[in-house]
Amino acid sequence: MESSSSSNSMIWFRKGLRIHDNPALELAQKGSKHLFPVFVLDPYYIDPDSFASSPGSSRAGINRIQFLLESLVDLDCGLRRLESRLLVLKGEPVQVIARLLKDWNIGKLCFEFDTEPYAQTRDNKVKDIASASGIEVFSPVSHTLFDPAEVIRKNGGKAPLTYQSFVAIAGKPSAPLLSIYSKLPPIGDIAGYKILGVPSIHDLGYKDVKQEFSPFRGGETEALKRLKENLVNKKWVAEFEKPKGDPSEFIKPATTVLSPYLKCVHDAYKTVKKHTQPPVSLAGQLLWRDFFYTVAFGTPNFDRMHGNKICKQIPWRDDEKLFVAWRDAQTGYPWIDAIMIQLKKWGWMHHLARHSVACFLTRGDLFIHWEKGRDVFERLLIDSDWAINSGNWLWLSCSSFFYQYHRIYSPISFGKKYDPTGKFIRHFLPVLKDMPKEYIYEPWTAPLSIQSQANCIIGKDYPKPASKECKRQIGAAYALNLSGEAPDAEEKLNSLRRKLEEDDQDALQNMRQKKRMHK
Repeated sequence: MESSSSSNSMIWFRKGLRIHDNPALELAQKGSKHLFPVFVLDPYYIDPDSFASSPGSSRAGINRIQFLLESLVDLDCGLRRLESRLLVLKGEPVQVIARLLKDWNIGKLCFEFDTEPYAQTRDNKVKDIASASGIEVFSPVSHTLFDPAEVIRKNGGKAPLTYQSFVAIAGKPSAPLLSIYSKLPPIGDIAGYKILGVPSIHDLGYKDVKQEFSPFRGGETEALKRLKENLVNKKWVAEFEKPKGDPSEFIKPATTVLSPYLKCVHDAYKTVKKHTQPPVSLAGQLLWRDFFYTVAFGTPNFDRMHGNKICKQIPWRDDEKLFVAWRDAQTGYPWIDAIMIQLKKWGWMHHLARHSVACFLTRGDLFIHWEKGRDVFERLLIDSDWAINSGNWLWLSCSSFFYQYHRIYSPISFGKKYDPTGKFIRHFLPVLKDMPKEYIYEPWTAPLSIQSQANCIIGKDYPKPASKECKRQIGAAYALNLSGEAPDAEEKLNSLRRKLEEDDQDALQNMRQKKRMHK
């Protein structure tokens, strides 16, 4: 006779907040008398932090949290249509899940595989607890197209470090699940637990939040709608080319995670014979995503410089004032500041805009550590992703993957190429809305009379541009060519840092002497 526990299953939702193409849900519902769909609100991610630089928790800005809540509401609605519902609880996830497994007499636990270090530690603890109680655990790969562990195994135990080698090793992804549910198994006895609905942002303790939320809403329904709208235009899909696109166009839908729908992209390619190819094509971008996931999974300390074997060791400047100016959109460079305001207000910006501000913070202008920029992006972006975010910052700081540090995104001419009249700047920096287009990218060059007419005095109403000097420092670091795993890396790095600081002081003294001589 079948035991009651073997007929009780739990689907633990985390990132894959969807019903379509969800292998964990497919496994959980199969052969189950009762199905408990669970999401645990993690205080590590959710709880308000009064010391944070903007509203939100220490790990997530308010837009990111709101996007999650919208996604949960949409998931709950989808489950209710299948005569189920989402069971939302709050607490430390390992403790909460361990308690539920026992109290709800669960015989089968299913959740999607997660590659992040924090998630790996969490999930391994849950697996150990479940296994010790004789509970079956299934953790299928579905957040990525390929299993990162399998790709690394095929590559002799090492993560492939170039996109081309990754694509050659990975092969073709498996087809998406086409299961359509008319009904899910009912929820069983919840043993006296008080299950509330999905909380609002105010319910979580954000009582005084007055800012506008991102125009991009969360949820599977919205994602599928955007996907359908984009894929209907087969010509757009076929001609999509990643390096191109206008970063100043701000009334545009956010990028949608298309990984479960790769087949749709290939169907469009069949219809439109002439199309772009990976790595710049739309399909190529999905492969880039998996490439970063695989390298991140196979590289210890991937999200930091020290101890990271693929990261160049660079003596980044520790200048909190310059970093805060960048983070808070006070650099004095309108193109950079407008992008950072869009990030704070919308939780999203175009990929070339991301490139601009990341380059500016690191190798291009301020020479500030990429880890600090990565943390800001991770906290504020609604599409924040640990592996891709860290990978892109490694790339854009020329710490890994890309090494042509002399090629930079100009904070003046790059934006001007796309938006010569400065409509993007005027929208997000209204203090400059009346500045003539000739000066909109370099307002400090405008005569004082023009600044007065525009009601924007530089140094008073809008900052003077931040100081910069990068190429010499990063060139010296490249010449040293230190590996993150070298035993004396930190000592040599500190020595180079001291030398560069001494050179800076000498240069400053020489400049002052010249000024005195000219007086």
